[in-house]
Amino acid sequence: MRTDIRLVREESRRTRPDLEGPSIAVPAGAADELIYYSVVTVARMIREKQVSSAEVLKACLDRIDQVNPKLNAVVQFCRERALKEAEEADAMLARGQTKGLLHGVPMTIKDSIDTEGVISTGGTLGRAAFVPEKDATVVSRLRNEGAILVGKTNTPEFTLGGIPGLGTIGNVIYGMSRNPYDLTRSTAGSSGGAGAIVAAGGVFFDIGSDFGGSIRNPAHANGIAGIKPTTGCVPRTGHIVDYGGVFDAYQQLGPLARRVEDLILILPIIMGPDLVDAAIIPMPWKPPDAVDLSRLRVAWYTETSQDSPRSTEETIETVKRCAGYFEELGCPVREERPPKLAEGSEITRKLSSGDGNAWLKRMTERHKTKTPSPGRRFDLPQIPTPEFTEAMEALDAWRSEMLRWMQDYDLVLTPESSRPARLIGEEGPLGPDTGRTTAGAGADRAGRGGAGFVAAYNHTGWPAGVVRAGTSPEILPIGIHIVGQPWREDVVLAALRHVESRTGGWVKPPI
Repeated sequence: MRTDIRLVREESRRTRPDLEGPSIAVPAGAADELIYYSVVTVARMIREKQVSSAEVLKACLDRIDQVNPKLNAVVQFCRERALKEAEEADAMLARGQTKGLLHGVPMTIKDSIDTEGVISTGGTLGRAAFVPEKDATVVSRLRNEGAILVGKTNTPEFTLGGIPGLGTIGNVIYGMSRNPYDLTRSTAGSSGGAGAIVAAGGVFFDIGSDFGGSIRNPAHANGIAGIKPTTGCVPRTGHIVDYGGVFDAYQQLGPLARRVEDLILILPIIMGPDLVDAAIIPMPWKPPDAVDLSRLRVAWYTETSQDSPRSTEETIETVKRCAGYFEELGCPVREERPPKLAEGSEITRKLSSGDGNAWLKRMTERHKTKTPSPGRRFDLPQIPTPEFTEAMEALDAWRSEMLRWMQDYDLVLTPESSRPARLIGEEGPLGPDTGRTTAGAGADRAGRGGAGFVAAYNHTGWPAGVVRAGTSPEILPIGIHIVGQPWREDVVLAALRHVESRTGGWVKPPI
């Protein structure tokens, strides 16, 4: 039977979240607090004409101007266009018209994602002045719903690895970014600019990409919420590392916001086939409100192996406490780690640079970059083709074994990282690695408590999200990492929202 992709997307539109609900009174001093509202709340306020889109945008721009000199999170702006679009959004509402669910809401977009008319470098010198002629699929869908682009957020070159020894995201075009909770700390990455400016109240949401933890790392380090959807959910068209190739299954795009309700609003807008990225499946949206949390089977673990460094006591306590929230609902909860996490990391380590990084060299040449990021290597040892194909077969076998294990569970709770955001300049498990690809960096973090928490679920392709659930002694965010079965974003989002309801989620940073 033939599937009509347009009908599937229309069905998803009918079942996705709306903005219905009671009116919201704007508190005194709203200009100071408006920037911290959720996407859902501010979109409803704009629609009900309690505040104008122009007012919201100007509040965001004022906040960015206040904090960005310290954070270096937003690296390109389109102020005049944004102001014009905000005025047009208000004029439409005055006529009783609206573009969609995000009408008049300001956003930023990670610099690795194409934005029409706005420089999009992907952190590589060959694109330092590149202006795309059209939006990436995800950007087009958001703008069609009325979202207003404010600017682009910082990322390492190609989102794959960073500058050696930096310890936070950065590139040779824009420099490095800093954490809004402590300017001496990493934003993590590779969507670190996005995580920092959303946490600081500069915009309401951003779209990141996740090849080995690059949405979930900055969600944890910057104390916000983010989700990497199932492989095949969101088109990669227009992302600098888009679709196809050996690592096609790893990469997904997804939203970063301060509140889980915003992920629930945004994800169904950007998901679904665009008839360009051939890996995307027309899967209907399942609303998280329909999930019966009390029936979920939950596993949790706090170490990736017996040999991995121990997570901090506060990290372990956060995971155990979050597992307890589900136990209180009557869920069966068990401490259990998936099988052969170390074996999976070893396979992906072999694959990540098995061609000597020839695939990354081709990308560098395609974008006409003569001087790659410091530490980038294209002369890594190659493995023979039979060994490479054998590793691919072994990865598929490992994925099957992981799926068999997951049949006993609906959720897996883990740390996002074994520790909070590290100091800038400090070597550690959080954020970009050196000249390797993100796939390699994720694998290399296995022994330091990284891959078995985060990158492993890029390799399986399962949905996984993060929300702030604790605070370290250094007053830094601690995120809980929640993984679900394939295509059960609804379960992951419902679980993230439940944890957020118990912990409070995002906390205003001191910056």
